[in-house]
Amino acid sequence: MAGEAAASKMMRPGAIPIALLLLPLLAVSCAPSHSNRVVVGSKNFTESFILGELIAQQIEQHSNLKVERRFYLAGTYICQQAILSGRIDIYPEYTGTALTAVLKESASGDRKDVYQRVKSEYERRFGLTLGPEFGFNDTFAMEIRGEDARRLGLKTLSEAAAYTPHWHAGFGYEFMERPDGYQGLVATYGLHFAERPRIMDLGLLARALKDRQIDFAGGNATDGLIPALDLFVLADDRHYFPPYEAVPVIGVQLVKSHPELLPVLDALANTISDSEMQQMNYAVDGQRRDPQEVVREFLRKKNPSR
Repeated sequence: MAGEAAASKMMRPGAIPIALLLLPLLAVSCAPSHSNRVVVGSKNFTESFILGELIAQQIEQHSNLKVERRFYLAGTYICQQAILSGRIDIYPEYTGTALTAVLKESASGDRKDVYQRVKSEYERRFGLTLGPEFGFNDTFAMEIRGEDARRLGLKTLSEAAAYTPHWHAGFGYEFMERPDGYQGLVATYGLHFAERPRIMDLGLLARALKDRQIDFAGGNATDGLIPALDLFVLADDRHYFPPYEAVPVIGVQLVKSHPELLPVLDALANTISDSEMQQMNYAVDGQRRDPQEVVREFLRKKNPSR
């Protein structure tokens, strides 16, 4: 995803002290070798947790390896350090995030080009590789209330620029800081807001928008609350954001030690559509269902013989 961001996106780091962000790593820094098992990580928001659980259940169902879950590891940079240090073996990431936030490269190219660039550079620089794409693109979604979009006849970010000086905006902490985030967005579209945007946990943005605490929110395209709360995603008509295809990032050592995992992970390729990911997110965030059961149900639908 686009994003980054706790059983829901409400654990997205906002004003959390960096010492607290490092606690998940410190807690496992003395962990013994896990050569006899696979350690699956995730970031600390709903979609990443769901994808981490999907990877974990897929490995448990189709291999003899034990799986250890180390979820909610803050954001992109903490997960990157965790897999580089060997504290986790695999975690879900987004190609656009890897390209811009980790590799510090320009946000350009089509989906296949970005995937290949990230895969090649991850292998060359870090000794990491990418598994196949899960099938959906979780780009950043600049959202307004559906009623406002209909009343003002707005469809694109360019059209919304005329109204933003009267609006209050809210964004997640990481979006405000990352190179493919706030600064480039406002420069590309000439956006000006009534005051400096509020920095909020991702899980609070959609409801804050619905409750009129803010008028413009930077969320994620597969957020299940978008249709549930009648929010409207403004089209990125100047193509500021790169593709954010969800993929597993895998330590090369894991591939060498357990090559039998490659076909297991390959079986997840292109299994999740944008709408299916949105539905799973809503099941957890909107309906408060158990994420493990949501994943089990999804996998049963994809493979009814299980």
